[in-house]
Amino acid sequence: MALTNHKLSLLFFCIALALAVTLPRAHAQNATMDEYLQKKAEEAYQESLQAYNPHPEELTEEFNELVGETLVGQNATRRQLKQTGECMATNPIDRCWRCDRNWAKNRKKLADCARGFGHQTTGGKKGRYYLVTDPSDNDMDHPKPGTLRHAVIQTEPLWIIFAHSMVIRLKQELIFTSDKTVDGRGVQVHIAYGAGLTLQFVHNVIIHNIWIHNIIPRNGGMIRDAINHLGFRTQSDGDAISIYSSNRIWIDHVSLSRATDGLIDIIEGSTAITISNCKLNHHNDVMLLGAHDGQSRDAIMQVTVAFNRFGIGLIQRMPRCRWGFFHVVNNDYQHWELYAIGGSAHPTIISQGNRFRAADYQYTKEVTKRDYATKDEWMKWQWRSEGDLFMNGAFFTESGPAIKHVRSPLNGRNMIKFKHGSFVGRLTRSAGAIKCRPGKLC
Repeated sequence: MALTNHKLSLLFFCIALALAVTLPRAHAQNATMDEYLQKKAEEAYQESLQAYNPHPEELTEEFNELVGETLVGQNATRRQLKQTGECMATNPIDRCWRCDRNWAKNRKKLADCARGFGHQTTGGKKGRYYLVTDPSDNDMDHPKPGTLRHAVIQTEPLWIIFAHSMVIRLKQELIFTSDKTVDGRGVQVHIAYGAGLTLQFVHNVIIHNIWIHNIIPRNGGMIRDAINHLGFRTQSDGDAISIYSSNRIWIDHVSLSRATDGLIDIIEGSTAITISNCKLNHHNDVMLLGAHDGQSRDAIMQVTVAFNRFGIGLIQRMPRCRWGFFHVVNNDYQHWELYAIGGSAHPTIISQGNRFRAADYQYTKEVTKRDYATKDEWMKWQWRSEGDLFMNGAFFTESGPAIKHVRSPLNGRNMIKFKHGSFVGRLTRSAGAIKCRPGKLC
């Protein structure tokens, strides 16, 4: 029997409704793809291909050697430095800038300090300073000068600083353009009780020394994502930081807690990323690196997760990985309620020098969790542990080939490069946003 016009209309309405519900989730944080965004997407992917390192093992070795060099120097003078009040920064990223009492006058020195896969990130180093004076966020089309939203949509490189401490309640997701540094040192900047940060189709962004917490979804609508583009956004997921098809990103000394979806989500062929010196608390799905098993673009994803503290109230995904290459090094894991490190779609995960302290519950002692694969399949994935410290019954199930040390053999200075847990407390003791004062060591 042929359908009546009424039934046809009802059928098309149901299909449209289903698409409206499912598409925003399938393409998380995506916008209506007009010609401008289609061009941006293609450019971003080509940039990610260029940022991809075809020899990731060499970079992980180089990173480890830097850690070893820093610890050797620190070990020799630790007692003397403690007595004299000199710089006590203990990891190679912090040692690069925190030992300068004039950091407030030399802010852009930070741009030389990224390590790991995000080591080429310089943010707004080549641009002028932009001073945020106003915490308001009321106009999505024409953001008010002096607000953070007005700063991040400018097309020029910018080093963004803040005139005073503030709480910024974002009415909609904050969408970045490329070549930006958000530098919260010297004040206390909270992104809270509203939407989170979105880095989509961009490159070369540093997010440094801010607090991000209590992030909730927003309905979306027309939002300006550059001074020359206004686009329609679907409802945001409630991620604290969402990185979508972007490259050369560095997240450092950020305190994150209590988002609706993920604290940090990195998806859709993003690569050349470092997450360092962060403190993460009170959350379920902590860090997602790759959103879909079927998204082969994530094969180029390369992420360093270093010197972070995974603290109280965390359940899972620290991180949860797909497809790419992930170096998880010298982090402190203080309990987890389900698992710490997980994945699917054959990612490579190299865990070195972490401290894993399991909770008392007997069924959550295992650090690792593999999904959507038989044991015969996942035993081929390279998930290796080296120099990790396991406490309170924690254990890591290894698989795949052993780690290849491609730069140099384990001798001399290299042997200290990722000492087990006794060093992790020192390496991560300043994780999270820190309260820096001009004229004093930070």
